[in-house]
Amino acid sequence: MMAEPPRTVMEFKRQSAGGLSIDSYGDGGFRIDGRWYDGPVLVLPDAVHPWTARSPEEVSIDGLKPILDCEPGVEILLFGLGRGFAVPPAGVRESLADAGISADPMDTGAAARTYNVLLLESRRVAAALLPF
Repeated sequence: MMAEPPRTVMEFKRQSAGGLSIDSYGDGGFRIDGRWYDGPVLVLPDAVHPWTARSPEEVSIDGLKPILDCEPGVEILLFGLGRGFAVPPAGVRESLADAGISADPMDTGAAARTYNVLLLESRRVAAALLPF
């Protein structure tokens, strides 16, 4: 018996963004540029990385290394930390600020939508997303 495809919570109309856009999210993962990713992810305009955080409390600066190391650098990092609003630990926010990266926490749905909009505006944006 074949498994059913993941049920989508939110699906977006695809637009040319000049980078990897988030197509949909739900059922514990994300469809990014047509490919399904289970679990937490770090999304950059040109790459998707698995993310080790499983909750807002597990967010660490070490876990965000692909974002810190990307070229060109990121100016905005959107944190989608689940269904509700959660803030990354103070030390993470301070380290990101020291690196010149604005950390913007919001729920996962808002982070996915905002990422796509900022990408369309050619902003240097990344997203750290926890599924729900």
